[in-house]
Amino acid sequence: MASTSGFLGGIAGNPADVLNVRMQHDAALPAAQRRNYAHALDGLIRMTREEGWRSLFRGVAPNSMRAVLMTASQLASYDGFKTLILSHTPLSDNLYTHFSASFLAGFVATTICSPVDVIKTRIMSAKEREGLRGILGRVYRVEGVGWMFRGWVPSFVRLGPHTVVTFLFLEQHKRVWRVLHGEREESGLVV
Repeated sequence: MASTSGFLGGIAGNPADVLNVRMQHDAALPAAQRRNYAHALDGLIRMTREEGWRSLFRGVAPNSMRAVLMTASQLASYDGFKTLILSHTPLSDNLYTHFSASFLAGFVATTICSPVDVIKTRIMSAKEREGLRGILGRVYRVEGVGWMFRGWVPSFVRLGPHTVVTFLFLEQHKRVWRVLHGEREESGLVV
């Protein structure tokens, strides 16, 4: 279920992601190569008019793959870390446990998604279409293996807090739902 929702979310959000990457990358280009979108709607309209509707889905494969990896790795690693913390530390099922497990889940998700993020960004910001094999070969020749974690820190700075807040809210939501539906708590755990 997590993989499916991530995949569909990756497809649905791809036009906005392409536009975001292009608008952020625009300032780094020489003046003659800049797209100079006035705003998001202008960018979407111009992309469609100047490059065709398919330009909205440039990089959709790595973007969807990233979304699948992101969602699945966040959920699986959160559950795994929460179980480990509860069974191997004196912590109970509380805010400290949820924070710790979600922080670690954000670390895992960022690390797993980093190579796909780099590829996705390169594809989306490119002026010409280049195949995945060509991009990987060129990037490896120029940057070595380090390309896979280019931008890891900014990605974690964005994704870490997002993951923490998501799981803290999820756990509190579950707790409130269980209380409202009459499920009782035993020793700090809602059963």
